[in-house]
Amino acid sequence: MNEMVVFVGNHCSINPDIYELWLKGFTVSEAARVEQNKVNLKTLGATYDDLMSDVVDNFRLFHGLEEMLKTPPRLSHQLVYQFSSDTINMLIQRYYSFDASVIREIFGRKLTSKNRKDLDDISEETGVSVKSCRRQFDNVKRVFKTVDELSGRLVDNIQSHYCLSQDLAKAYAAIVFITNNRFETGKKKLNYLTFDDFAICANHMISNWSYSSEDCQTHEDMDVDMDRDFLLDLRELKVLMEREYAEEHRGLMLRALQPVMREKVLSEMDSNFRAVSKTIISIANGLNHSKESRDIFIDIYEKLIEQWIQWQWSKNDAQSFLLAFKDTSLQLDLFRSSPKLVKVWERYMGTFCLCVLQMYPS
Repeated sequence: MNEMVVFVGNHCSINPDIYELWLKGFTVSEAARVEQNKVNLKTLGATYDDLMSDVVDNFRLFHGLEEMLKTPPRLSHQLVYQFSSDTINMLIQRYYSFDASVIREIFGRKLTSKNRKDLDDISEETGVSVKSCRRQFDNVKRVFKTVDELSGRLVDNIQSHYCLSQDLAKAYAAIVFITNNRFETGKKKLNYLTFDDFAICANHMISNWSYSSEDCQTHEDMDVDMDRDFLLDLRELKVLMEREYAEEHRGLMLRALQPVMREKVLSEMDSNFRAVSKTIISIANGLNHSKESRDIFIDIYEKLIEQWIQWQWSKNDAQSFLLAFKDTSLQLDLFRSSPKLVKVWERYMGTFCLCVLQMYPS
């Protein structure tokens, strides 16, 4: 008597290349043509119809998975498709990946159904298909709605609900933070800034100015918002605008920068010190008011960077000035008598300097 052993399984195989084409918005026919150009079908003993059938099967599978990809933890618990943990991770990370050029355009738009319908211009501007633009828009909107009302750290919340890598979660955290605070990023003068420029600045703000900052006294609130107590404390910095402190600070700056700064730059700094100092303090005070805080990027550019470029300051000049401005101020009696104000100043200026230098053209 012959014995037969039969094994039945439903392990699903994913072709990562075809998955990428699906994510990019290719049609079945377009994807098949791309794949056809990559292999010699005859050497594989296959026909174009075989290839087309394989692409159709893959696309059908991807469409079936899409609802689960909208709530990624479901993929690990569902029983319909059998995937390895590495495959599940690949599916999720790639589904939530994005084109920086597309997100750079989405930054300045409200996440509404109307704007979703108007993604054709972004598609034309970036060369990314409308279908892919919509996936990216929907992902941003979904992540935003999920974490907007959650307490705790943004990155942790995003990773918990969407199973994203640390780097991708930080990128989405920056998107959520900028969107929630409605920072102006679409002005023509800011066009030179990339998604990464804004994301780096936003993550500095999240780490130091939001409720997740180590300096924050209450961590119960959401770090999609800036720490309200910190913003209120920033008002105390207005005293630095008073003539007495401004003059003393200017003298300290001259002594600190004379050995390291070019004479022309030092002369311009000396002549314009009070105006520049007032701008830096005014931006700090403006963070208290939502209308003014929205303009932080354009204010930094128009009121500082643009002036310094006209004065032919290099990025190194700007860095020397900012670091000296931050450090020499602590020699003022005002700070010596107020440890709390020192913390507020360092918390503000540490992040402010990083943002200005990130935005400064190389």
